[in-house]
Amino acid sequence: MRKIARTGIALSLVIGFSLSAGGAAQAERERDRRAQGGTKEDGITAGVSRVRITGGSSKGGGNTVQLTPANPGWKAPACWYEPKTSPKELKEKIESAKPKKRKPAKKTGTIFDDLNETHNNLADGLSKQVVRLYEDYYQTDKYKNYNMAKQGKGMFWEGVKNPRRKDDPEADKCSRHAYWVDEGDPAPKNVPLAVSPKVLAEYAYEELPIPRTEISLNPEGKQTVNLDTWVWADKGKFKPVSVTASLDNPAMSATTTAKPVSLTLEPGTDEARTFPASGKCKLGEPYSAGRKDETPPCGVRYLRATSGNGAYPLKATLTWEISWTSTEGPGGELPAGSFSTTHDVTVREIQSVVRD
Repeated sequence: MRKIARTGIALSLVIGFSLSAGGAAQAERERDRRAQGGTKEDGITAGVSRVRITGGSSKGGGNTVQLTPANPGWKAPACWYEPKTSPKELKEKIESAKPKKRKPAKKTGTIFDDLNETHNNLADGLSKQVVRLYEDYYQTDKYKNYNMAKQGKGMFWEGVKNPRRKDDPEADKCSRHAYWVDEGDPAPKNVPLAVSPKVLAEYAYEELPIPRTEISLNPEGKQTVNLDTWVWADKGKFKPVSVTASLDNPAMSATTTAKPVSLTLEPGTDEARTFPASGKCKLGEPYSAGRKDETPPCGVRYLRATSGNGAYPLKATLTWEISWTSTEGPGGELPAGSFSTTHDVTVREIQSVVRD
């Protein structure tokens, strides 16, 4: 029984120590991932961008929404390459990842001597693997001493992920390796998805602080068969908004602007008329006293009442035109975007009402 007990204790110690070693390795891997955006067998995954967003809301928040592009095939870039690491930073990164020199451990004449050696070997092996990943990713074989002779004269361009698309498989397209670019030189043509004002503008598209589409109705509440319902969006709330995406090195920026241009109504039933007939109008005009005999510039007329507790889903879609300008030129247009909301409308069978 004593022999079995000792064996059990020894196994527990081995397992516990192995788990400890594994935990240390995992911690080191986690530290490495955080520093570089993650590692994988064939290289280093795209990391965190240095692009700054001003005027927008990266988290969106409860009061802002993202637009749906009119072109369903268009998306903001999932990743791009940008200048990220200097030779000094690269040297520090690789040197700190190399196996550490250790003082010879005192021999205890117990199982812990072997366990300690195993732990050190595992740690050294992991460190060497991390160093190899860095060296492959930065192609250090092409440069002497991490290219320290060019410190301050250029940067290693690395892949970074769009925070909103970091889990998109497309984001892994920028994980091949880093590229050295001299200060003042444009990104080499062989650098895929190199950052540019247009890339910044497209990134800013998803950061636009677009307010949720809201409409006002007159009459409010229940509507009436054959009575025109005025519909409008508050022009004080729905006005142009802009976001700027910028980099310090190289210095470039792009400002993306969204302008509300039209409100489209879908009554939720074929037994209705829209004004205008297309259902697409400008932002509409608020109803005011004395206009009851006018045709609404934006509105709907229901021709049949809703039954029971039912309602018609009145869909309102606000469309925004998107344009951009940059520090390097006039910019251009990006796909228009829209956001829709639906309002349940109850229609009653009363032929006359008095408007306020």
